[in-house]
Amino acid sequence: MFFIGDRILKALALQQFEAKSLFGELFLFNFTKNFNISFSLPLSGPILNIIIAAIILGLIYIIYKLILKEKCLSSKSLLLTFILFGAISNMADRLLYGYVIDYLELKYFTVFNLADAMISFGVISLIFNLVKDKRYVE
Repeated sequence: MFFIGDRILKALALQQFEAKSLFGELFLFNFTKNFNISFSLPLSGPILNIIIAAIILGLIYIIYKLILKEKCLSSKSLLLTFILFGAISNMADRLLYGYVIDYLELKYFTVFNLADAMISFGVISLIFNLVKDKRYVE
């Protein structure tokens, strides 16, 4: 659902010619080409595409193994799937356009997209999940 929402918002952003206010001047819907990684951190180029592709393949393998081991979709595999679909959406942009389509502009911070939020939410939630699980803390 979030993956599809991100793809729809990216299509809308491509057709958008001027910024639209979502919450005053603080939060805008504004198309931006992002040649770097998430939140415009300065890492780009062909090596980035190789790294992202390796991460996507690694996530697919880990999710597959977790589902086989636990015989169901656990919270860990669900969070990893959230990260996976965010990464796939941004990678699709890189392959189709040569950049990632960002459209949510938060004044004084950065421009990002729903896929970036999915990745960030998944990583932060997974860290909390692993810290809560005593097997991974000791």
